[in-house]
Amino acid sequence: MTDTSPTTENRTLRRLPNSAYRVREYLTEKEVDRLIEAARKRGRNGPRDAAAILLAYRHGLRASELCALRWAQIDLRHGRLHVNRAKGGQESVHPLHGPELRALRPLQAASPYVFTTESGTPVTTAWFLRMVQRTAEAAKLPFPVHPHMLRHSTGYKLANQGEDTRSLAHYLGHRNLQSTARYTALAPDRFAKFWKD
Repeated sequence: MTDTSPTTENRTLRRLPNSAYRVREYLTEKEVDRLIEAARKRGRNGPRDAAAILLAYRHGLRASELCALRWAQIDLRHGRLHVNRAKGGQESVHPLHGPELRALRPLQAASPYVFTTESGTPVTTAWFLRMVQRTAEAAKLPFPVHPHMLRHSTGYKLANQGEDTRSLAHYLGHRNLQSTARYTALAPDRFAKFWKD
């Protein structure tokens, strides 16, 4: 006779919804600036870490896209970044502006990868997760931070600035506009004229 009663061994642990872990899934521009500044001050790899956060935020990069980023995708002379999207997303070419160019130039080395360890191997998504979490603690942000929040922060900032949904979808590599609609739904500017004081 077999025991079919549920035991702790065969129970599946369920992850709680994100709201149980943090109050929101994005950072404001000021919070991202605090994160970048804290990264810059943390140890001898500060410039690399700050540049990684800046690029992930400015270009809505997933951790895997950032870690796989190669110098062949970057044209420093003309200020362009060819973004290869994961998860079947649409590729695109983004402009690189002054802060990104200044952050990237000192990182050039013999490796084909932009972000590398001290031994010259490409960084991993586990590294990016740990680095972002530790940097958020150093920046004294009031809630836990994970790398994908930088991508959400990009969508939130651009939607808040009034960018149209289709352009925003293409910038983030979304093939489905429903994935992008979450950012426009969060933009408070659409409610700005509800009350006139």
